[in-house]
Amino acid sequence: MRILFSGDVAWNTGRNALALSLPVIKREYGSFDFIIVNCENAAHGKGMTDKIFNEFLELGVDAMTSGNHIWDKPLFFSTLDSETRVFRPANYPASCPGQGHGIIERKGRRLGILNLEGQVFMPPIDSPFACADVLVDELKSRGGENLPIFVDFHAEATSEKQAMSYWLDGRVSAVVGTHTHVQTADERILPHGTAYISDAGMTGGHEGILGVKYGSVMPKFIQGLPCKFEASVDGAAFNGVIIEIDDSTGLSTGIKRIQLPVDIS
Repeated sequence: MRILFSGDVAWNTGRNALALSLPVIKREYGSFDFIIVNCENAAHGKGMTDKIFNEFLELGVDAMTSGNHIWDKPLFFSTLDSETRVFRPANYPASCPGQGHGIIERKGRRLGILNLEGQVFMPPIDSPFACADVLVDELKSRGGENLPIFVDFHAEATSEKQAMSYWLDGRVSAVVGTHTHVQTADERILPHGTAYISDAGMTGGHEGILGVKYGSVMPKFIQGLPCKFEASVDGAAFNGVIIEIDDSTGLSTGIKRIQLPVDIS
């Protein structure tokens, strides 16, 4: 099984970059069994909309994970509740809209998805480690012991992401970090067969600060004043990973980091 995952798709720059980069990546690397994107910043940097959800589906995206910003557009809550192809972090209370885990299917292939959020430097939330223990077992009870499982761990601290990767090593196919928008260079296969990277990066404008224009952010740092963020339109690029999974074991045999500049002018 081959999975293509895009890190946080940020603003309209990221949406345009995703649309332009997917055909290029497919030409270079071939077809994929599943394409997954983190969508929590897709609507003007915060949250999601039905329109963007449908745009991603039309691009061939099979599933969308998210993080703390998925709650920023309440009008999307009904879609979170009704759609099985979009996920919010599972360690929010069960009373929150949406699902945090599930099994998606395409052309006879099945993939478990688990979306988690970290606790370090993040809003108060239940333990992602305890949640992972319960839900990985649940997914395997539904899909079989060798069900491939992809985990998007949306977290700030690299240490917490690494801890999660070792906690789940050998139990899931991949633990991929999101949230920081800065791609790390530590992709690897862990000792028991789980693919890992601390952060897949950001699909968006990289000439700026985490997807926004330099000038719109600086007042916050220099003067401590509120400011209105503006999307960076320069340096557009796709950031993500390709993960290769052994069908017989559900464990990974390879992970490749991708940084693809895209001209969206």
